[in-house]
Amino acid sequence: MGGNGFLGRHLVRALLARGANVRVFDRGHGGTQPSEGVAYFQGDLATGAGLDRALAGVDVVYHLISTTIPSTSNANPIYDVESNLLGTLRLLETMRAAGVNKIVFTSSGGTVYGNPGVVPVREDAPLQPISSYGIVKVAIEQYLRLNCALQQLNAAVLRLANPYGPGETRIGVHGVIPTFFAKAVANDPIEIWGDGSVIRDYIHVDDAVAALVQAANWTGFNLYNVGSGVGHSLIDILEVVKKVSGIVPNVVFHPSRSFDVKAIYLDIARITSETGWRPTVDLEQGCRMFWDAVKR
Repeated sequence: MGGNGFLGRHLVRALLARGANVRVFDRGHGGTQPSEGVAYFQGDLATGAGLDRALAGVDVVYHLISTTIPSTSNANPIYDVESNLLGTLRLLETMRAAGVNKIVFTSSGGTVYGNPGVVPVREDAPLQPISSYGIVKVAIEQYLRLNCALQQLNAAVLRLANPYGPGETRIGVHGVIPTFFAKAVANDPIEIWGDGSVIRDYIHVDDAVAALVQAANWTGFNLYNVGSGVGHSLIDILEVVKKVSGIVPNVVFHPSRSFDVKAIYLDIARITSETGWRPTVDLEQGCRMFWDAVKR
């Protein structure tokens, strides 16, 4: 579900490399070229259209779909609930009818916690989202937990930090690192809301995909933070972009926004101790990999 998106495309390639039979369910091709060995199913998670065909004979579902982003979700929370929460409940019903009992869900490692009192933030921290996007992610997590208890579902919830890497196309909408590089190259203004002190956790897409692949083997209900375990401010990101590319970016500062979480990065001790997964690509290394891909 959502295999045509940035994270989904990387996951599809990783699964194919492991010899898996892969299906992609999405509303359209998303501008991507079909991959050899992948079966594509067009449908709509919000209405459930096409789900029954896509799920026939499937062993595990990766749920990567989100129709909203944090910065826009508060403008229309009804749409957020209808398309994401109700769509996921329809997905679970269709999975049950098709005999599919394993799902891996990408939740949000930032928005579900809101503005945490302590960082790095652990999985048992209070959930106080400040956007509809975060509220819906929390609700989906809880329904997955409920279905595990009532329906013998196996569900893995990965509260993912901000993934970045080659192939990100939503420049200026989602993805700070690709946006900063793209605008630096084009000599376009890099817009920052606030003073640049906002702190986030950035995880290279290869590390995120490694966690997703491993999650398919877990049983029961599992919930983990998946991030780098390190916080970086927007000013930090600007400095890395400058160092890696050799370009001095043009930066424009705007007033801060109410829906932006001020500072959050993830405590990843639980997943590293219980599963053996750990991040392998630090920020500068990941940015150099991204810059090399841009130059190619």
